[in-house]
Amino acid sequence: MPRIAVSATAGKKTAKAAKAGKDEPTRRQQLAAKTRERIFRIAIREFADKGFSGARVETIANRAKVNIRMIYHYFGDKEALYVEVLEHVLARLREAELAVALDVRTVHPADGILQLYDFTEGHFAAHPELLCLLSWENLNRARYLKRSKVIQAMSSPVLDKLRTLIERGEAAGNLRAGIDPLHLYVTLVSLAYFHKSNAYTISRMFDTDMLAPSWQADHKAEAHALVRAYLEGERVLEPG
Repeated sequence: MPRIAVSATAGKKTAKAAKAGKDEPTRRQQLAAKTRERIFRIAIREFADKGFSGARVETIANRAKVNIRMIYHYFGDKEALYVEVLEHVLARLREAELAVALDVRTVHPADGILQLYDFTEGHFAAHPELLCLLSWENLNRARYLKRSKVIQAMSSPVLDKLRTLIERGEAAGNLRAGIDPLHLYVTLVSLAYFHKSNAYTISRMFDTDMLAPSWQADHKAEAHALVRAYLEGERVLEPG
């Protein structure tokens, strides 16, 4: 009997170990995941540098050190890979925006809106590939962005944050009346985007290094003053 009991216990342990083994990824699965990730990271750089039309699947395969068939195996085709790249960089922006430590119920509305601006400005500085991809896709008139089923839904939570801050500010008299959340968001992104995405050309035109940290810091202070004046000042002209 003791021997049987030991065998039963050992059997349970063996079954448990077998189940755990099934739940854990195999070495082949781990290698496949790493290969896919390597292809994807290189694709981000390639599309950011050259856009959809200029990027080549062959170049991505060579740099990733894989057979070109592997790209089609993991992503379907070049267009599907490009759309996934767009979804990834925009999702990373949205996730980070929503993670900003900001209590929209208690923070001063103008301060909260400026915190969102600061985050966006910092994210663009840290992720120049996002600026490049957005610029390329604008040249494409959002042709491939339209094919994503998830990108449009990503923006709603950000507008909800702005809407809450605006409504609180208007109710308390901290902000002027009539501010539209979408117009405000576009304004914030514009102030955070243009001087980075076009820095090389306007630096050349005005013989000023607009990517210099000191110039960027000064421009950020200018943007703060503009946004605060817009939020808190009286409306001078009503739209016709």
